[in-house]
Amino acid sequence: MVTVLRALLRGATYSRLLHLWVPWLPFSIWIFIYPNAPWAPALVLLPLGLVPSVRRVEGVQAQLMLTPGEREPGISQKPSATWQDRLRTVLWLAVRMVLMVVVGYITVWPFYLAYLLGESATGHMPEELPFLQDAQPHWAYALLVPLPLLAAGPLMVGIGHLVTVAARRLLGPSPAERLAVMEARTEQLLERTRIARELHDSIGHALTVAVVQAGAARAAGDPAFTDRALAAIEETGRAALEDLERVLGVLREARKPVSSRPTLADADRLLESARASGAKVDAEVTGPVDTVPGPVSREGYRILQESLTNALRHAGTVPVRVRIRVADGTLLLEVRNPLPGDVPGPGRGSGLRGIRERAALLGGRARTGPDGGDWVVRAELPLAGAEMR
Repeated sequence: MVTVLRALLRGATYSRLLHLWVPWLPFSIWIFIYPNAPWAPALVLLPLGLVPSVRRVEGVQAQLMLTPGEREPGISQKPSATWQDRLRTVLWLAVRMVLMVVVGYITVWPFYLAYLLGESATGHMPEELPFLQDAQPHWAYALLVPLPLLAAGPLMVGIGHLVTVAARRLLGPSPAERLAVMEARTEQLLERTRIARELHDSIGHALTVAVVQAGAARAAGDPAFTDRALAAIEETGRAALEDLERVLGVLREARKPVSSRPTLADADRLLESARASGAKVDAEVTGPVDTVPGPVSREGYRILQESLTNALRHAGTVPVRVRIRVADGTLLLEVRNPLPGDVPGPGRGSGLRGIRERAALLGGRARTGPDGGDWVVRAELPLAGAEMR
């Protein structure tokens, strides 16, 4: 009973009844004019369900009036794409017509019956109550007046729930629409993951360079070195701001072009930034790097950036060997630096995990970990088929 009372206080209960009352009004006019042919409107309305746009119209009405305010109503607003969708729409129109007639009676007769019982209590036996024709008027009939009124509440709540369930079943997304929604959500999750990696790599690299430069300048006590360190921090900060603005642009726009993302052609900027931090970077580039497909070149840049960031963050200003080779349809990236004392365990940080994820998304592989006294990041990215990604 408490549930019914709570439902009677919700606006959705009455918007659901209104959803059924709207077609009831013209239907009642038709019955008044043609009482011998109440079934005739069905011959016109039901075939309309075969029109693809009718499903969209019914879906919009159902969402607004049957599930107001719900984030996941489970009702589609797409036009019919298959014959199965059309037949489900026809069935929905039939169900709506039946429930329309039912709701027309349950929202009128309980109140009318209460009125007739009140008349019986006042000494007049109405003809509309044949089961009381042989009874005598009595004041006790007034005690029965609340019963139909109390029954009207659960009936209205129940019919509203029933029409909502029917709408979700018959106007709900088709398998193709559900698949499209799942694909869209997957794309969103992948995009969020990519943005998180972009922020981690670009901003993390800039902060690492700035911290290393500031610490080295304070320890050196040399004004000339301090000036160079401040210049390197400024340049790295500007580059980080550019990366941040580009990533924020992806968030602002649904389809941000990826051509503005840095590629291996911009690798010199990373190498110079690492050298300015005090690291001795020995770089060797072999093969036509400028011919590397865009997706591989962009992800290769980020892998190189994260590798240099890890070297500066964990090993300090140590010699770093960078090898970039393009040969046999593969891009090979290798970054080596001496371990800073205790040999760490396998990499579990988000940066190293991001390196492996980037390689896996391109069909390649990446390995990170100690190797003969060095920390090695080695990634192999295939070039074939990268244009299709």
